[in-house]
Parts: sequence; structure tokens; C-alpha cells
Amino acid sequence: MARQTLLAPRPTLGATRPALPAGRTGGRRIRPRTLVVAAVAWLLAALFLLPYLEMAVTALRPADELRDATYLPTHFAWSNFVDVWRDSTLGGNLRVTLLVAGGSTLLALLVALPAAYYTARIRYRGRRLFLLLVLVTQMFQPTSLLVGLYREFYQLGMLNSVWTLILCNAAFNLAFAIWILTAYIGSIPVELEEAAMIDGLGRLGALRRVTVPLAMPGIVTAVIFTFISAWNEFVMGLTLSTVPDSQPLTVGINSFIGNYTVQWNYLFAGSVVAIVPVVVLFAFIERQVVSGLTAGSVK
Repeated sequence: MARQTLLAPRPTLGATRPALPAGRTGGRRIRPRTLVVAAVAWLLAALFLLPYLEMAVTALRPADELRDATYLPTHFAWSNFVDVWRDSTLGGNLRVTLLVAGGSTLLALLVALPAAYYTARIRYRGRRLFLLLVLVTQMFQPTSLLVGLYREFYQLGMLNSVWTLILCNAAFNLAFAIWILTAYIGSIPVELEEAAMIDGLGRLGALRRVTVPLAMPGIVTAVIFTFISAWNEFVMGLTLSTVPDSQPLTVGINSFIGNYTVQWNYLFAGSVVAIVPVVVLFAFIERQVVSGLTAGSVK
């Protein structure tokens, strides 16, 4: 009898599987609350994407159809992007913005990483006061310091310079970079560095080979927020750069707004050019950004 039980035929691979109970998918039950949350999320995503869709459609409208009530134009004028690039300083403005955003991000990271590492690892006197000052400086707006910044850079002969915008953007984003990197490095166990130093590495070697790779999500978060802030900056670029070729992209796009008319198709075409690099960059490192935002929340 046991022999017959052991030799019982097994079901074939192509056998029909039993039907799942109603309300289940793949063995997991879908709750009504999950469906409601998903529907609301898709609705909010659509609401946030509608302005960008309208911007893209307007960028492709011919000049004689800008006031039409139809949502889509009769034909798409792809030449708007060519005209914007050829007849304006948009190319030079894009180059300035890339230099300013990249340079200020690199400078802020080079200063913030050692400061955050020292603050997270060394319990020195005045540590809390330093973190409080870092948080307070984040509350200052560039507009409140524009007069002083203009006078200072005017006396130094640094107006209409890319380096001026790099220094200003790095300074205003330094506090956020230090704050988030301090939280993330503080969540990394110090025993990992101690083990590396026992194996022969120094403090800098442990920082470079152990701490920096583990803190990469926090570093990426600081990089992306500093880059986006410098990319979208407008007031300092408008005040400290008066020559069109030395102005960032946000100020260059503003040139399509005249005293009496607005070139909406060119304005939105330039806006599309301005947001594409940031969207592509964020799409590549989105997971790292989400991980870095939760730095230090759970230990």
C-alpha cells in the first residue's frame, strides 16, 4: 500500500491550476482601500502632469493658432524649437546654466561632505549650536541679501561672471547639504570604520572606502536637490548678470516676455528645453533620492 502511494502519478506541468478565489490576484487579496489609494494616486499624477502637457502642446502651436480654443493645433510647428535655438541666446544660456548648476553642486558637496562627516562622528563642544546655525541659515532667502551681494561682487569686479553665480548658489545650498549628509552619515555604524582602521586604513581611507559608498543615497539626494535649486534659480541670475550671454536659462527664457506682447510658443518651447535635463537626471537616480530622504528615520 505504501509502495503504491509513493509511486502515485504526479500532476503534469500543463495541468489546469485551480481558479483563484474572487478578490484575489496571485494569492494576494486586493483590498478596496488599496484600489481607492491607487485611483487617487493616478488622479493626482494626472493633475500634476496636465500643466506640462499643456506646455508641450503650446510649444508646438503655430503663431496664428495661439488664441484658438481648440486643445490641439491643426498641425504641430516643430520649427518653434529651431527658431528659439537659432534666433535667441538660449544655447548660451543653457551652457551657463549647466556650468552654474554643475559647479555649484560640486563645490557644495566638496565642502558639505567633510563638515557633515566631522559633525556626525566627533562629539565636539558646540555641535548642536553648529547644527542650529546651519538650520537657521537655510531660512535666509537670496532676495534679502541681493543688495549686499551686488555691492560686494561689484567692488570685486565679478559681475556677469559664471563663478559669481557658482559661489552664490553653492553658498545658499550648503546648509541643506550639510544637514542631510549629517543625518545619513550618523545612521551608518561607526564600528564599520573602526574595523577598516584596524585593518590598516586611516581616517581618510575609511571615509573614502567605507563611509562614502554607504552614504551614497544621501550624497545623491544632496546632489540632486542642490542641482535642481541651482538650475531653477532666477533672482540672483537676473541681478548679478546683466549681459544676455552670461545669464542663466531661467533669465534667458524671460526675454520672450515683452512689455506688450508675450511669445507664448517660444516661451513654452524654451521651458520644455529647460525641464528636460532635470527630468532625465531625476529619472535615473529616483530610487537613490527616495532612500536618501528617509536617512536617519530608522536606526
